[in-house]
Amino acid sequence: MPARIPSKTVARSVSSKSSSKSSSKPSKKPAPKRPSDSRPAKLAKGARKVAKAVKAAVKAVKKVAPRRKAPASPRSYDAGTVKAAAKATQKWATEELAQVTGKMPLRRKAFTTDSGIPIPDVMSLVDRKDEQLDRIGLPGQFPFTRGPQPTMYRGRLWTMRMFAGFGTPADTNQRFKYLIGQGMTGLSTAFDMPALMGYDADHAMSRGEVGKEGVAVSSLKDFEVLFDGIELDKVTTSMTINASAIVALCMYIAVAEKQGIPMSKLGGTIQNDMLKEYIAQKEWIVAPRPAVRIVTDMIEFCTKNMPKWYPVSISGYHIREAGATAVQELAFTLADGIGYVEECVKRGLDVDAFAPQLSFFWDVHNDFFEEIAKFRAARRIWANVMRYRFGAKNPRSWQLKTHAQTAGVSLTAQQPYNNVVRTALQAMAAVLGGTQSLHTNSLDETYALPTEETATIALRTQQLIAHESGVDRVVDPLAGSYYVEYLTDEMEKRAMEYIRRIDEMGGIIRAVEEQYPQKEIGESAYRFQREVEQGDRLIVGVNAFKSDKATPISLLHIADKVEQEQKARLAQVKAERDNEAVRVALGKVEAAARGSDNLMPPVLEAVKAYATLGEICDVFRNVWGAYREGGAF
Repeated sequence: MPARIPSKTVARSVSSKSSSKSSSKPSKKPAPKRPSDSRPAKLAKGARKVAKAVKAAVKAVKKVAPRRKAPASPRSYDAGTVKAAAKATQKWATEELAQVTGKMPLRRKAFTTDSGIPIPDVMSLVDRKDEQLDRIGLPGQFPFTRGPQPTMYRGRLWTMRMFAGFGTPADTNQRFKYLIGQGMTGLSTAFDMPALMGYDADHAMSRGEVGKEGVAVSSLKDFEVLFDGIELDKVTTSMTINASAIVALCMYIAVAEKQGIPMSKLGGTIQNDMLKEYIAQKEWIVAPRPAVRIVTDMIEFCTKNMPKWYPVSISGYHIREAGATAVQELAFTLADGIGYVEECVKRGLDVDAFAPQLSFFWDVHNDFFEEIAKFRAARRIWANVMRYRFGAKNPRSWQLKTHAQTAGVSLTAQQPYNNVVRTALQAMAAVLGGTQSLHTNSLDETYALPTEETATIALRTQQLIAHESGVDRVVDPLAGSYYVEYLTDEMEKRAMEYIRRIDEMGGIIRAVEEQYPQKEIGESAYRFQREVEQGDRLIVGVNAFKSDKATPISLLHIADKVEQEQKARLAQVKAERDNEAVRVALGKVEAAARGSDNLMPPVLEAVKAYATLGEICDVFRNVWGAYREGGAF
């Protein structure tokens, strides 16, 4: 991070606009007469020649040497303005505030954000007197505090990407087409638990789970149905899958090729963030190090073959949903990102080749301004890390591009229609924070996957914000707010303390193996729940403003026959495929796993032979062993 410039180097503050006008130019005086030189004429002539030569040399150096721009002023305000503001603020505190609080005490002894950042009684320019203007910057410029693009939503609205996936591939295909018809601008695929854990529908571990939490997929045939009638070069697709992500991506590529679309034309994102699985979501197949090896293989392959695809979405969402504070979400997510960059660099990849294809995924919780500050701090930290820690030279490598989702953990089963309001507030925070893509949760998601009706309301929430609120008309409207800039700085400072601690431990993989993030999150989750149960934290409808009246609500039910139908389709695939070709292809996957070759090509070959997701993941289990986590507490 660039060092703070000492105030002595500042020629003038930004408020002293007239200083340059008042200064007069040096007057031209007639040259003084040369005194008589007692030295020999030759010596004087030689001195003039030397002086002329030195002058010419200096001029030549100036032409060659790069010009440095004057450093930006670290101060927003001059000392006189700050002094006057401090005096006014002190007077307000001792007279106005003291008088009011003496008669009517504040509602709390101390005010903090949900992450514990203290909130002052009032904020003024006194609190920002040392503001470094270049740390806020301008939209689309380093350090991207104000957004990754110069025009932001004035040029293009965020992508409205609604999470969809349930039942059979045909069910989800129908939901995709419905949402596209309702104005959704990007596909987002949720997979069921068997697929996420690397099992086929006919595995014993899959019983009772097929199609329940997402769409059931076991083979390429399922992907062909899932994306039937959808031109994959005309949409961007997000796939929320991690441990078996390499199989899902290869299936997507194979479907596109069947449509006549080369992989180089495909745009989208696959989550593929295994580090956060060990930290928070707990859906894995193998141990952290081989899992990160697979992630790195995918980043390398996409860098070389799929320039429009994001091979990993480094996810804070699940970390936050597990109970982390906003600061912890910010810190552990960026630490995960640093870990992936380090692994790619170790492999010999050019940071400017792969870094522009990294993306992020944030949770958006209830503390409105803290969430906005989190987005801004994330961009600034990432820009500095990529530029100064990893030496990236391409500005696209410095940019943090992000998807966001409103906080599922904040939704309540009690008074479920309140969830519409929660989601709207969180969505507004994401937009004011500068997200590039957004999913809004549905009001019924504490009970089940959303119905068409509730998914439509969630989509309409985004459309109302985009087209009726006016927030799309100005770039980063909260820039310069005393409070927002204060929170942005505090979030950055506190997150960097965590990141430095993780670096001291030997990096994020080592920290995960020692369960450091897991323990920190566990403690935060415990504190939060205690506050709720003791009444220190109010949740409307849960421990405050309760109602005994039940709210009727229609739910989406996944029929048990989905599992039987999926198993029947899988049996048909296995009966019709060339099983010898499958055996050979799986052998190549195993050879690559045991060696150092990139796993993407052999997995793609296996998928095209209709090897199943479970069969490919079984190869990984056989080579590296199934992972079991030790106790963290």
